[in-house]
Amino acid sequence: QVHLLESGGGMVQAGDSLRLSCSASGRTLSRAMAWFRQAPGKEREFVAALLTDAGGPTVYEDAVKGRFTISRDNAKTTVYLRMSSLKSEDTAVYYCAAASSWSRSASAYDDWGQGTQVTVSS
Repeated sequence: QVHLLESGGGMVQAGDSLRLSCSASGRTLSRAMAWFRQAPGKEREFVAALLTDAGGPTVYEDAVKGRFTISRDNAKTTVYLRMSSLKSEDTAVYYCAAASSWSRSASAYDDWGQGTQVTVSS
């Protein structure tokens, strides 16, 4: 089991930027890393995913395309989610997840972090 730890959440205003980080407790990242989010009263939803192999592709949920960027460090121990032009509807708890292959479905991911709160005020 991979222990994931997110950080970087906070309270910002609409239009601001934040960068979330997810570290894999000193291990290298799993082959597929993803970010999900869950707003109050809503189901957990896919945000972005990355295949951590060199040149691995990225996938984004339509609502965040062009605003969010998922990436990893060269040591493959940390995955990031750079969020720009934040909107009030981006308010949610953001979770990092790991799996052997990527999917938009939360059920495909084996390991999860504890989540980090992002609050965007308009």
